Amino acid sequence: QVQLVESGGGLVQAGGSLRLSCAASGRTFSTLGMGWFRQAPGKEREFVAAINGGGEITTYIDSVKGRFTISRDNAKNTLYLQMNGLKPEDTASYYCAADIQGRPALGSRSYEYWGRGTQVTVSS
Repeated sequence: QVQLVESGGGLVQAGGSLRLSCAASGRTFSTLGMGWFRQAPGKEREFVAAINGGGEITTYIDSVKGRFTISRDNAKNTLYLQMNGLKPEDTASYYCAADIQGRPALGSRSYEYWGRGTQVTVSS
């Protein structure tokens, strides 16, 4: 079992920044591929970014490239998402997810464990 707890969400003006964190427990963190997903009201959950277990490989959805950075600290068992240049369309609940295969997977079905989410609201 893997437990994931997100934090760091909040209300921010357009152009502002937030850093999301995801604390993991229950399994050796460096063996887990990790991803961030988001879901806005009335929309399907969508992939945002992912990182492999060692932290060398990252991937992003096009709409956040150059604005968001995914990273991890395996010593602290924590995943991060630095979000800069936030836009109102980034408003959503953000979820972290873990893949026991260690891959930076894009598809939600690749992830076996999910956190409960943290809300990000960007005002215009």
